[in-house]
Parts: sequence; structure tokens; C-alpha cells
Amino acid sequence: MAKDKTLYTCNACGGTSPRWLGKCPHCGAWNTLEESVAPAAAPPGKNRLATPAFAALAQTASVTLLADIEASDFARTPTGLDELDRVLGGGIVEGGVVLIGGDPGIGKSTLLLQALDALSRRPLEGDGTAPGGLDTLYVTGEESGAQVAMRARRLGLDCSQVQVLAEIQLEKILATLDQLRPAVAVIDSIQTVYSDQLTSAPGSVAQVRECAAHLTRAAKASGVAIVLVGHVTKDGSLAGPRVLEHMVDTVLYFEGDTHSSFRLVRAIKNRFGAVNEIGVFAMTEKGLKGVSNPSAIFLSQHTEPVPGSCVMVTLEGTRPMLVEIQALVDAGGPSPRRLSVGLDRDRLAMLLAVLHRHAGVACMDQDVFVNAVGGVRITEPAADLAVMFAITGSLRGKPLPKGFLAFGEVGLAGEVRPAPRGQERLREAAKLGFTVAVVPKANMPKKPIEGLEIHPVERVEEAMDVVRRLQ
Repeated sequence: MAKDKTLYTCNACGGTSPRWLGKCPHCGAWNTLEESVAPAAAPPGKNRLATPAFAALAQTASVTLLADIEASDFARTPTGLDELDRVLGGGIVEGGVVLIGGDPGIGKSTLLLQALDALSRRPLEGDGTAPGGLDTLYVTGEESGAQVAMRARRLGLDCSQVQVLAEIQLEKILATLDQLRPAVAVIDSIQTVYSDQLTSAPGSVAQVRECAAHLTRAAKASGVAIVLVGHVTKDGSLAGPRVLEHMVDTVLYFEGDTHSSFRLVRAIKNRFGAVNEIGVFAMTEKGLKGVSNPSAIFLSQHTEPVPGSCVMVTLEGTRPMLVEIQALVDAGGPSPRRLSVGLDRDRLAMLLAVLHRHAGVACMDQDVFVNAVGGVRITEPAADLAVMFAITGSLRGKPLPKGFLAFGEVGLAGEVRPAPRGQERLREAAKLGFTVAVVPKANMPKKPIEGLEIHPVERVEEAMDVVRRLQ
């Protein structure tokens, strides 16, 4: 009997190599090649597009001028969970494919089960009094139907009309989708699904890639919206090749500590909406509940101002949120530490150098710890000014005034650069009762904002002088 031919597939890019290598020859990633069985050669003239399920996709389309194509917006179906709809761009799109990933136990299955139940209970269009909803299907490959039912009871989803299928074979799942034609289907998870056409084990790079491709084609051909649940690796990225993210329309990441009651859902890719939108949920006994005012989560409740704390307004997609930046400066040893949580560590080192050079604040022999309260990650440079104020406040032991906030990017030459959509940030701060703001001069609004005293600055030393006068 002939020995099966083996290939080594990169789980980062999907490239193959005939032998194992420490470094992928295609993308350069280290220790990503995994052994798999090479797929059998297909008979001449045969491919997967020739199957009846994909016959519609195999037809050749005529060439059309872009100006002659009618530009129509996609119809969206709200899920009933406002925070999830915000991240999706308004709701689920017919025929759209969503990939959602996150750490084990963070709440992916719980959120999707709640969303399917809400869709199945959705009232009919019109007066909204007649009961009715969409046909939904929950395909579970990791749990039995009884386990899903137990979770639904714990969440209070009594008499739920969600259809459940415990199956991991791709061909049976596709046949069920073709027979039932649900409006929304959840595959939990894509790593457990396997196809008989491949000899590799479920969860391998080849199986994940092929199964996701077949499900994506089925969604586009039938109009069924499909949500794929994906596992994540140790570093938090989605398991399997990156081609999985390119296949789908929307990629969502669950963030947050499993020991915390708050969860963040962030859109990394969205063909039907804005990226970097976030939805904030609170984990309760009855499942995940949307948080309408997330700024309250990221602000500490101090009765009086404390040194080393500064509030900034950050933009997450289209949503302005207030986040508290905390800093602790303490006497260090011969090798001072620089540690940041929720902020870029390299940017922290750069800001300390700018503080020393342009504002005369030296922290060379001090340990500096910076934290963004609430577990949020801030990637935009508009946090620079708030980080500097928090560090100087902790170093001098002087708190900032009550109701104080700041935002702005700081350059290496000591200039304070504007942040995008500054007026929206200031209006959000004024709405929440803040009274004093230090912002870049270019973000100074043309009309005063009621209840908010704004100090525009152009350079770091000027901003430090303004804060000393206010203290």
C-alpha cells in the first residue's frame, strides 16, 4: 500500500512546503509549519465549483461599466442587541459571513445564542403586534444539544424557537442549510468542522480553510447569513491561516478578562460598516447585557482628585469614550522599569524622552507604570497629552483639578498636534460634566461649549505651564 504523501502547511499564511522548516518560506513566520496529508488529486475536469450547491457561482458574468451599476445599500436585520448591531454596522446583512473569535469562556457562544433567540422572537414588520421572527439555526460541534439547552435555560431563554443541529461534517451541514434555508446560521466552531473530501484531521489548516470556503460560497449563493466562531491562539490571534479573515465579510474579536464582568467586542474588518467600532457588554447571570454608557466603566470613582490620574476622550470607531489614564512614578533601581497596560510601551518611552527634553521633567532614575483603566486598549496617539499629565502629576504628587480632561498627540519636536473629530470629543466630555480641558490649538472649537473651559496649547512646555496654573 502506497504511503500517503505529507505536506507542511503554515498556519499563518496557508503556504505549503514539502519538508519541515523552522521558518515559513512564504511569510517568514517561525515555527508555524504543521504536518498534514496532501489532498488527493481530483479527476480531470472536476472541481468543487462543479457541484450543484455552487453551480450558480460558476456562471460567467458579463463585464459592466462601474457607472452603469446601481449603487444600493445593503438591507440590514437588527439582532435585537444594540451593542452587537453597532459593531456590525447596523445589523446582519443577507448572505454576509461573520467571523468572531475570542478566548475560551469569554462569552462567544452565549452572545450568539442570545442574538439568535432575539432574531427568532423578532416581531413582524407592520404594527409589530403579531408574533413572528426569523428562522435561525445553531450548529454546535463542541457541545451536545442538551448542553446548549441547559445554557439557554440558565440565560432565561425559555421556549426558544432556535433550531439546533449537533453536527461536525461539512456535507451534512450544507445539506441542512439547503433544506431549511434559515435567515441566520451560527457554526460553533469552524475548527470542529471537517469535510470528507480531505483526509486531514478537523482543525487542521487545510480543513479550516476548505470548510470556511465552502460555507462562504453557500452563504453567497443562498443568501443565508452565517456566523463562524473561531478559536484563538496563545497570542490572541485567530487560529488557522490568515486567509480565513480574507474570506469573510466581517471579523469580530472578543476582548476582556474572563475574571472581569465587562466584555468588549471589536470590529477588525467590516465590509458593510466602520472598522474599530466596539460594543461593550456586562456579563450577568442572565447572559451578556449591553452597556449604553461605557464611559462610566473606564472612569474610576474618586471622591477627590488623586495624583497620577488624567481623563482623556478616545474614539473607538464612531463612538467617543472617556477613559482614565493612571500613572505611578516611583524610585527605581539601577535599571528603571517602563511598564504600560493598554498603551504602547515604545510610545511611553518616547513620551518620557520628550518630557525630559522639552518640559524639563526627568524620570531617568524612576520606575514608570502607566495603565488605562477598565482593560481598554488605546491605540490612537491622542492619548499622549493625558499620559504626560498623569506622569508629571504622580512625580510631583499634585492632583489635576476636578473635572479636568486632556487629549492630543505629541511630536518629537515638542509640538502638540490635533486629534481627529475634536469637537465631538469635547461635546461628549461636557455632556458628562467635565469643566476644564487642555486640547491642541487646532481642536479649539469656533463656538464656546457651555460649561467647558478650554485651554488650547501648541507645545508641551505651554501645556505644562497651563496645568501648573490650574493646580
